[in-house]
Amino acid sequence: MWNRKGKLVPITGSFDKAYLHWYLDPHPTNCVARPVCPEKEHRGFYNLAVFFAGCNLDCLFCQNIEHKYMIKNGSIDPFEGVVMSSKELADIAMRSRVSCVCYFGGDPTPHSPYAIKASREILKRAEKVGAIKRICWETNGLENPNIMREMARISLESGGIVKIDWKAYSPSIYEALTGVNGRKALQRIKENIRIIVAMDERKEPPLLVVSTLVVPHYIDGKEVGGISRYLAQLNPDIPYVLLAFAPQHLMHDVPTTSKRQMERAYTIARREGLKRVFIGNLWLLR
Repeated sequence: MWNRKGKLVPITGSFDKAYLHWYLDPHPTNCVARPVCPEKEHRGFYNLAVFFAGCNLDCLFCQNIEHKYMIKNGSIDPFEGVVMSSKELADIAMRSRVSCVCYFGGDPTPHSPYAIKASREILKRAEKVGAIKRICWETNGLENPNIMREMARISLESGGIVKIDWKAYSPSIYEALTGVNGRKALQRIKENIRIIVAMDERKEPPLLVVSTLVVPHYIDGKEVGGISRYLAQLNPDIPYVLLAFAPQHLMHDVPTTSKRQMERAYTIARREGLKRVFIGNLWLLR
């Protein structure tokens, strides 16, 4: 999205087109929700990973910093991504070996009108041929609640999952790490999580998965504890995935998450009442 004379307009000139790159990720994928994903056993099938350029946050520790380099000198880079219509994306999603679609980036939030339109088209086509196409999202959870409600509805209908990356529990730390108003961001995240929890009518797979990047010196037991306590009060069965940090973007001076710090975060999350706590990207732990 561009800010043109006070109005947000699509960089592609249309809400029916998005600038992205995509790839087919073979199952089991390196997905945040992998511990609870029903597709992890379906070898021979693929996740259509849709990587959007752009994000509504500017995280110092961004682990997908490639999205920033897709737009250079105010223009899209044709060598880093493609401009694709929602129909063209649906055509790819309908390949017989594609069993799910996951939007991430960057973040799908700025691209949600496009992603929602594409998802509706995919599910309409899938219903006609009796195919399963799960729709998933990896997002920071800062969408307008009406948009989040529609994203969750699409995932609920298709058997997909909404994965919210909750950066920090303290407003001051959230703001320092992401560049946005921490108090307002946390209010929005909590509101959207409550919306998804209230909509979840199924046992498996869970509609909501929450993750947190355990960043040394910043995201410690206090931050993880606060997030875990809030989630446990809503539903102790919400899956919570703790992710290891690797030096990226503007935080190359921060070490990789240690096994000791991750073990402490895991113990605190369980102590606060969450029953389904997982550790992701174990191979990064030092």
